[in-house]
Amino acid sequence: MSTSVLNVGNAFPAFEKVAVVSREQGKEFETISSESFKSDDDQWTVLFWWPKDFTFVCPTEIAEFNKNYDEFRDRDTQLIGASTDSEFVHLAWREHHDDLKDLKFPMLADTSKSLAEDLGILEPNEKVAYRATFIIDPQGIIRWVNVNDLSVGRNVKEVIRVLDALQTDELCPCNWEKGDATL
Repeated sequence: MSTSVLNVGNAFPAFEKVAVVSREQGKEFETISSESFKSDDDQWTVLFWWPKDFTFVCPTEIAEFNKNYDEFRDRDTQLIGASTDSEFVHLAWREHHDDLKDLKFPMLADTSKSLAEDLGILEPNEKVAYRATFIIDPQGIIRWVNVNDLSVGRNVKEVIRVLDALQTDELCPCNWEKGDATL
């Protein structure tokens, strides 16, 4: 088990997991692997984790990422959500929560908790993932990590701002926003 969070400059760990990709019968599930992070076409990845399905803070974050889905696509970035719940729990939650019915990105199921362990984001007592966000470059290298405690939701606009800054490949000063001068 990892004792610290994987950080900037580390390769994202190898994995293969089942994800919920649709509510359409017969097309609900798909296998996603770390190989999908490596890209010749400059595609980035944002993978964000929440602790548990059927809770209160988590759907607000997931819905906000979904509202901003096109912002990520416009930046050649695939968006993936994840928790340690099973794909069947993910599907049931999507079926029963109005804000999750029309998600445009996969919900990864890390039921073995192996990926959360490898990333160093498994909360030691409840054995659920912290609210962690990873920005991964087209070569599969982690370029940004943010981890919140279980009770604190993240800021999706900040994830987009950091993604914009990373994609400039320039020096970006404090509070830099897309369109601002770089250093």
